Amino acid sequence: MKFFLISDNIDTLMGLRLVGIEGVVVHTRKDFLEVLQSKMKDSTIAIILVTTKLVDMCPDIISEIKLKQQKPLITEIPDRHGNSKIGETIDGYVSEAIGVKL
Repeated sequence: MKFFLISDNIDTLMGLRLVGIEGVVVHTRKDFLEVLQSKMKDSTIAIILVTTKLVDMCPDIISEIKLKQQKPLITEIPDRHGNSKIGETIDGYVSEAIGVKL
């Protein structure tokens, strides 16, 4: 089982290639969805990494896939610009679960 990256920029792709993760760069919603559907059918891929900007292009579709598909796992990652608030979202979930403000 392996990872695969779908990115909106070459920098993220190059960085993850350094650790052995292959991927592609796409810029349009149509291209993103085509690659995503293709890679979801590949039984050797366990985790698909997707940059935040691409997830923001079609959050409804990503949410539906995450709810209905067990494999592959689709994981959002921030790109090098890092304007995602993923960490804050996780902190919020933890705060609510344990009742302590982080």
